[in-house]
Amino acid sequence: MLNSIKTNSLQYESKKIGMMYFRVAIILFGAQLLMGLIAAIQFLYPSFLFEIFDFSVARMVHINALVVWMLYAMIGSVYYMIPDETGREVVAPGIAKLAFWVLTAAVAVVVLVYIFIQVGSGTEMTIWLINEGREYLEAPRWADIGIVVVVLIFYYNVLATYLKGERTGIMTVMVANLFALAGLYLCGMFFTDSITMDQYWWWWVIHLWVEATWEVFVGTLAAYGLIKILGAKREIVEMWLWIEVLMLLGSGILGLGHHYFWIGTPEYWWEIGALFSALEPVPLVAMFVHVLYDWGKEQGKVEAEGGAHAINNGPAMAWIATNAFGNFLGAGIWGFFHTLPQVNIYTHGTQFTNAHGHLAFFGAYATILIGMMYLGLQGAYGIKHMRATALSKWAISLIVIGVLGMTVALTITGYEQVLVERAELGATWEAYFTAQNLLWYVQGMGWRLVMGVVTFIGFVLLVMDLLTIGQRSKEQQGSASIQPSAA
Repeated sequence: MLNSIKTNSLQYESKKIGMMYFRVAIILFGAQLLMGLIAAIQFLYPSFLFEIFDFSVARMVHINALVVWMLYAMIGSVYYMIPDETGREVVAPGIAKLAFWVLTAAVAVVVLVYIFIQVGSGTEMTIWLINEGREYLEAPRWADIGIVVVVLIFYYNVLATYLKGERTGIMTVMVANLFALAGLYLCGMFFTDSITMDQYWWWWVIHLWVEATWEVFVGTLAAYGLIKILGAKREIVEMWLWIEVLMLLGSGILGLGHHYFWIGTPEYWWEIGALFSALEPVPLVAMFVHVLYDWGKEQGKVEAEGGAHAINNGPAMAWIATNAFGNFLGAGIWGFFHTLPQVNIYTHGTQFTNAHGHLAFFGAYATILIGMMYLGLQGAYGIKHMRATALSKWAISLIVIGVLGMTVALTITGYEQVLVERAELGATWEAYFTAQNLLWYVQGMGWRLVMGVVTFIGFVLLVMDLLTIGQRSKEQQGSASIQPSAA
């Protein structure tokens, strides 16, 4: 996580590569939040940075930085966990490092292009060099191809290491899921003349890529983290992981139908999509509750016999717990209540979607990836027990409060849009602008900005904690080991 780790306790090159990815991920996370704050200010005050930095650019960098930092953290997490799950070094660490530097250079160039070169006529050349123009997938074609090459190198390393090492259930699911994850990205790399067909394939990336393969990916990280932190029974976490894979056929693929309501597909997708899209986080919550219940019973016995408390990484455990229930709230509850077709006819395209997106991405993905960063720091410093610090507690508290606050604020603005723009005024352009100027909407957006600032403060504290917790925990561990011998 840190450039200050010159010598560490990581014995595997794979784990060190994972830490390289974590470093870039946290930088891009900060960029994502900063761009989100700029866009939130411009939404309320359009003159802010007028003709200097457009709202459309800030929004684009905000969204794409979100996807890219999570991909960095995901790749880093896999490289970090590979030695523990396979019992061996990754087969080609040199190529993995080369791919990291190539990807990082490409991301830097793309971000600069996003920021400085977005005005002008669109041609075939701009698709290749500037912007492909598809929301959430704006990377120019050359960067798209480069991402595919980097991911293929990554997948080769994972698959080859898996085939040569131990084959746990967690790694079996990971290998199969990464194949699907890489393949689905290709659906966003071609165009069709029909806007309906183009949107169809585009949503295969946006939904199946993020809400199916990423969900299974999160399950593998949660299973690995619970084993590392609590000593959870492998057979329990792997059982729920396989249930997650089985539910992928419904919650992921059939759940995709909740995007089909308004693009001309048959009406049977209404009920199918609405029902199954709500089931995505259920196995992950069940895994966490099952493991915690079993662990609690075991701990009761240990403590009754005078044993010590067995959570060996407090901050990571806090983020994994937040993941279990944040996933359920963001992806499950907030996703379900506005995607029912009888409701979505009013909520589609309102701030309800924005509220769901903020809480789902944070609750389902960001939380588990931050937890993996804390696990990485624990390994980098060779710490047996990493306790939560005041900084880590304030960081998670402010970030969670900030994201929940933004979600509630956006939900209120969405509710105002439904009442005024859709139900009362009939969803016309005039209704759209009328709704955006009413007090509920403006105040909601104001609170979204305030809560965004709270989130950013929490992020600053998180970075401070990540930069210091390893060394402090190492020193505490050293002093604790000295005291008994002195006595």
